[in-house]
Amino acid sequence: MTSTFFTPDLPERAPIRVALVDDQQLVRAGFRMVIDSQPDLQVTVEAGDGLQALRLLADHPVDVVLMDVRMPHLDGLAATAQLTAAAADGQHVPRVIVLTTFDLDEYVLEAIRSGASGFLLKDAPPEEMLAAIRTVHSGDAVIAPSSTRRLLEHLVVALPAEQLVDTGAQQQVSSLTEREREVLVLMARGRSNTEIAGDLFVAEATVKTHVGRILAKLEARDRVQAVVTAYETGLVRPGA
Repeated sequence: MTSTFFTPDLPERAPIRVALVDDQQLVRAGFRMVIDSQPDLQVTVEAGDGLQALRLLADHPVDVVLMDVRMPHLDGLAATAQLTAAAADGQHVPRVIVLTTFDLDEYVLEAIRSGASGFLLKDAPPEEMLAAIRTVHSGDAVIAPSSTRRLLEHLVVALPAEQLVDTGAQQQVSSLTEREREVLVLMARGRSNTEIAGDLFVAEATVKTHVGRILAKLEARDRVQAVVTAYETGLVRPGA
């Protein structure tokens, strides 16, 4: 039986290059089948652990990495940290999506702090995985899937109270205007720019300007990073 997946009508452009990093070959094979079925996506790198991934990615730049957490030799958290640290040297840094299961421990949050751009549950529907890759690649990541938001809230709740306070992050949040805080809270609730514009009765272009300023003030690579800061500093509370 052949599975089919929705393929959006996209303009001609170079496909998004994807790396699969997972120690289970069958998992990689399944992901590759789904990803390579899309004209705008292409798996160009496969690795079975973090060390192999870093070696391959040094010579084969990609746009998005699907990174498992628990792997031999070098786990996904350490590999993600090393990948994103390369940005300080001006090197090309791909977006990283952390592959996980819903009951994984709170250390996954550390991957997000290290520069990963989102979560993807291993049992997520194929359409959600494809959408996650495209969204993260666009740099406009939204905490949209309910599973992603629930997982983020679960991990933040699991952190000791003292870890939720960071002077630097608190100062950054304090630098936001009242309107920027409103926008950040709505971002954390999974609202898109269009939805935020409707909620606040402003133009979508105005929301985009606010989002840009929020990312700059929080020194966040994307919306996911900004939302994590909102949770960690207590600006947004789980379930609120």
